[in-house]
Amino acid sequence: MQAWLCENPVGVEALNWKEIPTPSPKAGEVLIEIQAASLNFPDLLIVQNKYQMKPPLPFVPGSEYAGVVRAVGDGVTHLKPGDAVACLSGTGGFGTHTLAQAAQCMPLPAGFPAVDAAAFIMTYATSWHALIDRAQLKAGETVLVLGAAGGVGTAAIQIAKAAGARVIAAASTDEKCALCQQIGADATINYSTDSVPNAFRERIKELTGGKGPDVIYDPVGGDFAEPAFRSIAWRGRYLVVGFAAGPIPQLPLNLPLLKGASLVGVFWGDFARREPKANAAMMAELASWYAQGKVKPVIDRTMPMSELKAAYAHMGSRGVMGKLVLTNP
Repeated sequence: MQAWLCENPVGVEALNWKEIPTPSPKAGEVLIEIQAASLNFPDLLIVQNKYQMKPPLPFVPGSEYAGVVRAVGDGVTHLKPGDAVACLSGTGGFGTHTLAQAAQCMPLPAGFPAVDAAAFIMTYATSWHALIDRAQLKAGETVLVLGAAGGVGTAAIQIAKAAGARVIAAASTDEKCALCQQIGADATINYSTDSVPNAFRERIKELTGGKGPDVIYDPVGGDFAEPAFRSIAWRGRYLVVGFAAGPIPQLPLNLPLLKGASLVGVFWGDFARREPKANAAMMAELASWYAQGKVKPVIDRTMPMSELKAAYAHMGSRGVMGKLVLTNP
């Protein structure tokens, strides 16, 4: 097999495409021939040694992928060679083959292409857990999605619409705002046009009739977090999903008090670990929603696996809309 090997986590430039032995699955594991793998923000952090999970060296990055089971280890009964699966294992995806825990694999129904499957688990599970579980989103409520044209943002728009909510999507360009409307957003805010915090707040006020959004989905952090929270509706829920902008906001704690609002942490990975039955039920529902056409990953582009470094560069330019997926021939 071949894979991108991280032997020194100092950045993307240190990754090398190498021939390494194809492993055999141990008990509880499966060997997957990878057809497609998506690029997520943690995949950049992990090769820079900035992610909370620090795998032993050397390792193959690539947290999320889809492919075909080629061999199973002892004790694996729900999967067999030839089964199509998607997996989110944290590492191993940027290569031709990988080992994964069978329990981490999502069997794919017929008609679920590998490219879509490789871009599905992280973004849709995070957004469903955030909006449906943590925020208890109700039909008729208004959701403001920050960073709405990214992977989790586009998933959040689709899930909120499927739940019957009204969606305001905030993104950084007219092109990204147009994409958000194409996939269901009812209104948009362009950060670059409404970049002054007061202008941003005035636009939110205008779009919500002065009430403010009931739920704010924030995978970005940074400068817009505080003005967004100041705009939230009474009893609103502010979902802390991530900090793609870099800086972690320092919100004044009088704001939740004054609005009777909640700051709600969203850590889907630990939810999946601590509540596996609830997570499995969620994934089954999401697969059903995909089959019904309620949700579908937005694919910015596909690139050959050999062009991983160029893919990282494209992601770093913040030009990606939806998900970027690498494919093996």
